[in-house]
Amino acid sequence: MIKGLKICGISDLETLKYILKHRYPPKFIGFICNYKKSSRYVEYDKLKKLINIKKNGINFVSVLVNPDDKILEKIKKLNFDFYQLYDVNPERTKKIKEKYNIKIITALTIDTHKDVEIYKDYHEIADLILFDGKGYEKSIGFEHKLLNSIPNSVNKMIAGNIKIEDIQYFKNKDYYIDLSGALENEEGKKDLKKINRLLNFAIKNEA
Repeated sequence: MIKGLKICGISDLETLKYILKHRYPPKFIGFICNYKKSSRYVEYDKLKKLINIKKNGINFVSVLVNPDDKILEKIKKLNFDFYQLYDVNPERTKKIKEKYNIKIITALTIDTHKDVEIYKDYHEIADLILFDGKGYEKSIGFEHKLLNSIPNSVNKMIAGNIKIEDIQYFKNKDYYIDLSGALENEEGKKDLKKINRLLNFAIKNEA
């Protein structure tokens, strides 16, 4: 069965509170902290207030694309459990993990099997490996069969244009599932009805 869900790209308090209070909450909630190209990006002052909240056992994830020291120093005392790192080499990933005493999700963007194999450089450093599409701020999928060769011992999460209905196809996989765009309305804002549908649908398809 799937290990759990991550809802990414939360940027407002109403949506955050709704998820935190849901009967079937996700395992992770992600916040875009330094990637300004994304419509889900949250400015630091707003972010600081937004996540200063009781998490009810849910892991808060700071999503960071090639973060510099300035942003890392800025967020180091915020209410995060994980840093999700894009475009950070293994050596720097290890330094960030040790310096800030934080759990790490290494995010790899996938197009070919060669991209998948990069996980081997990180699996002893990262707490979780996220296999994502190449879109960054856009939801672009990839062929999930490329992950079939990865050992069960690797703690895995997948993202990339995954729809709510797709959850049923992963119920025999040992993955965490990461959704964002599929939970938004036409204006690109998180839709509470879609979030509710996801969380209830996932519970029904766990077995």
